[in-house]
Amino acid sequence: MTPPASSADGGQNASPTPPSRTRAARDNGSQPRLQSLDQALQDSNERLPLLRGGSSDDDGDNLAAGNATQEDTDDGQSTKSIWYLILLTISIGGLQIAWSVELSNGSPYLLSLGLSKSLMALVWIAGPLTGTLVQPYVGMLSDNCRLPWGKRKPFMVGGAIATMISLLFLAWAKEATTGVMGLFGADPESQTVKTTTIVVAVIGVYVLDFAINTVQAAIRAFIVDCAPAHQQEAANAMASRITGFGNIVGYIAGYVDLTKHVSFLGRTQFQILCAIASIALGATIFVSTAIVKERDPRLDGPAKKDRPNPISFFFTIFKSIKRLPPQIKRVCEVQFFAWIGFFPLLFYTSSYIGEIYVEPYLQANPHMTPEELDKLYEQATRIGTFALLINSIVSLITNVFLPFFIAPTYDSQPVSASSPGESSITGYYDEDDEPHSWLDKLAIPGFTLKRAWFSSLVLFAVCMFCTVLVRTVTAATTLVGLVGITWAMTLWAPWAIISAEISRRDAHVRAQKTRKLASGSNTQVASPAAGGSPSNDDDDAEEEEMDQAGVILGIHNMAIAAPQIIATVGSSIIFKIWQKPRGTPGDHSISVVLAIGGACVLVSSFFVAKIKDDTSLPPDAVTEAEQGQAGMEDASRPNPRRQKSNYEQRPRTLQRRATLTRNKSYGGMEML
Repeated sequence: MTPPASSADGGQNASPTPPSRTRAARDNGSQPRLQSLDQALQDSNERLPLLRGGSSDDDGDNLAAGNATQEDTDDGQSTKSIWYLILLTISIGGLQIAWSVELSNGSPYLLSLGLSKSLMALVWIAGPLTGTLVQPYVGMLSDNCRLPWGKRKPFMVGGAIATMISLLFLAWAKEATTGVMGLFGADPESQTVKTTTIVVAVIGVYVLDFAINTVQAAIRAFIVDCAPAHQQEAANAMASRITGFGNIVGYIAGYVDLTKHVSFLGRTQFQILCAIASIALGATIFVSTAIVKERDPRLDGPAKKDRPNPISFFFTIFKSIKRLPPQIKRVCEVQFFAWIGFFPLLFYTSSYIGEIYVEPYLQANPHMTPEELDKLYEQATRIGTFALLINSIVSLITNVFLPFFIAPTYDSQPVSASSPGESSITGYYDEDDEPHSWLDKLAIPGFTLKRAWFSSLVLFAVCMFCTVLVRTVTAATTLVGLVGITWAMTLWAPWAIISAEISRRDAHVRAQKTRKLASGSNTQVASPAAGGSPSNDDDDAEEEEMDQAGVILGIHNMAIAAPQIIATVGSSIIFKIWQKPRGTPGDHSISVVLAIGGACVLVSSFFVAKIKDDTSLPPDAVTEAEQGQAGMEDASRPNPRRQKSNYEQRPRTLQRRATLTRNKSYGGMEML
């Protein structure tokens, strides 16, 4: 049922107010109703610290109040179609193809240049280092970008161009180095040329990781900004699916002998893969940036006058980390321990499978020539890439079907206004408000996103412990395939939880700005007691800067990247102790690294238990915050039934509404 609406004169009449009277009362700008929404939001601050009350930025933002109000009201909190979500997230698929090339073929390529395993582990520290520093800094820069084109698109395009150039540079590093040094009479087979080639390739890896982290930071923030608050879980699930498609394309290309089919793209397998990845990344970035409209950042007011510098960057990051809400902080704790174990699997899987594959051949013929070893290891790399392909297929299947069985947890309710300023969601609903679908019956009560994430981490740990025992390619490939379930949840669960919190906060901030702009000349200068002093406005502006999507997602990426540095250093030490020369049978150093990583992932699963299953605002408060309108007086009244946050405790019709909305997003039942 729908909670009673207050009348314009103060709510003496308990009967429902007709929609026409409700809209008229809203147009009158009733102050008690403005306060009721703020009170409801303040009551939820303990569960959603990103949503704070108080004054927003000063309304002197040099914006036309009428235009800003109209555009802010219409900035896209209505439910989006499946095609919109695909176009929004397709760019991350192109990026994943580029990353899959680096993951599956980067290590074998560096080994073929003569780099040792211990030094190779130190080379891959490039990813964690650039991820720790680059993504938060790019997030901060994009948060302050005020180009009419959008906040994130300039960084997406710039990062994509840099990624494509660095991919091609890395693939042709040997030819470029040999050619340049040959001009000075250097012997291509000399140790000097080989060492120089390795140095150039390592520089290429660092530049490539810098570029990839730039475009990844922009794409993730782009998804958060453009997806409605109630579809953040669905948008991130779609991004996870697109990532799975990108992995499959990249690994299929790596498994096939491309030199026999598309030799015009390059002389070696790695060169052709880099060319394909560059084309895919450029095409998908073009589609997302050209079709999906990003909200005009000028509506957020002028950017911070002081441009971010290294000192202010670290200062802002440090303060933002201290201000992280408990829910996001717990997600970061899980990611920190989990990625110590994920990192070795991502970078050493093809080498791990390859070592198992070549061992019987090395035992049968321990005196192979360098040419024979190169041919054997090239085939081993393709076998290892096939295992990654199986992993990606399992991950994609998980992404496609598992969301239908998980109870909606972190999605707030959709805004579906029949007319501007009117929402169809003001609390609870009649059973016949929404048509039912067979998809909404698939959700398993109690099987929440958190529990699915926990189970996947335990599965990963068990599989990694088994790597020290298996000695066949089939068994090893099976283990790698099973952890595709974990990878699917890793690409979905943490991003969905964080994005939902950020999006709710952004909806609330836009609502406050819209009300201030709409009030226009009726707004009076507030007294210090009312919280309207310039100093308080400056403090609110500073706090808002620290809570923006780019900064928070950057901190989350720091929690992902920093542990990879630990994993890299630890792997290097283990390889130094246990590794054997290339071409020597019995090298099981990689399986030891994977098993230790599994223990760290098992630790991370215990932190998942601390994450709350739901942090939803009261449905009417969420709706009005998303619409940028004042709330009803009833929103401020304590209502135990409305404050129950667990999916199982929601009214049956509300469960159906949430499930149906998600299933439309996942299943493509909506029309364009």
